[in-house]
This record gives sequence, structure tokens and C-alpha cells, in this order.
Amino acid sequence: MLASFYQEVLIEAGCDEAGRGCLAGPVFAAAVILPRNFFHPMLNDSKQVLPHHRDVLRLYIEEHAIAYKVASVDHEEIDSINILNASFKAMHIALDGLAVTPELLLIDGNRFKKYGSVPHHCMIKGDGRFASIAAASILAKTYRDDYMRQLHKEYPHYNWDNNKGYGTAAHRKAISTYGLSCYHRKSFQCTAVEQMSLWDEK
Repeated sequence: MLASFYQEVLIEAGCDEAGRGCLAGPVFAAAVILPRNFFHPMLNDSKQVLPHHRDVLRLYIEEHAIAYKVASVDHEEIDSINILNASFKAMHIALDGLAVTPELLLIDGNRFKKYGSVPHHCMIKGDGRFASIAAASILAKTYRDDYMRQLHKEYPHYNWDNNKGYGTAAHRKAISTYGLSCYHRKSFQCTAVEQMSLWDEK
């Protein structure tokens, strides 16, 4: 059972990211402020929710949240500042976009870069503990999945509509066959073969 809130006084925003471990595409993050009476029986860590249920939850969260925002940092910036800092930056951008200013942040994971003067608590497996983090995980995941499906239309060889950029055996095999696309994270160990995009050679 998810906890509705960490405390009873301050306005809380839950934050989570999606795509941190992928070989291609951006990292997405979401920030969500929920009302005190928010409840949905299917809400959970996005990894524990069926894909079609995530879509239902996304609509419900967007309709009932006090405020929410989804942001992303692309593959080039990930290569430039590293994935951890890119994840923090995506969360900060999402927080910047909230229509309501939070007074306390609940962050999924064990590390976070301080956001201004707003206090925060890092929560290991927080997306399975607190409703606002779970809601953020649903939004970040569904928005990123939609984005990777669009990229799949441009580069269908990698099956991003199925693997969403994660390093599955089929994805790595496609990299070995076709090289890296312009959306792959060059700083990641995508494959043992030379990391050069065939498209870049044309």
C-alpha cells in the first residue's frame, strides 16, 4: 500500500526518472504534486504496472494532480554531463515547470542534486512507497515510451518500439549489424564493435 504523503504540512512533489539505463534516447523525468485525497487502486511503481494500465493511470494523474510536469535531457547532453547529472537536470527542469511551488521533494533513489532551497528526501525504491513518486514514475515512463516509439519509425532496425532503447540482446545485435544511430549514447558501452554510426559515414 502506497503512503499518500511523507508528512502532513508541506506541499510535496514526487520526482522520478525513466530511461537512465538505456543505450539510446533521452532520459525523462517527472515531478508531480497530488491532492491529499488522491487514490487509484492500480497506482504503483511503473515497472510493476502493465503497459495498458500505465496509460490509464497517466490520464488519471494528469486529470487529478494539483500540478505535474515532464521534462527530458537528450542523448548528446547525457554524453556531455553523464547520465546521473542528466537525470538530476531533467528533474530540475520538471520542477521548474510546476504551476505550484513545492515545499518538500520526495526523490526516487539514493542521490539528488539540491534544487534551490527546497528540502528533499531521497527514497530508495520510493516509487513503490509513496504515491507522488509512483505517479511521477508513471508519467516519466509513459512519456518516454511514446517518444521512443516515434524514434522507432525513423530507425526501425533497433526495435525501440519494444525495447525502448534498453540494452536487450536483440538491440545489441542490431547495433553490431547496423552500427550506432544518431540517437545512441556514445558514452555508454553499447557494443564491443567500433562505435561509429553507419549513417554518419554517408
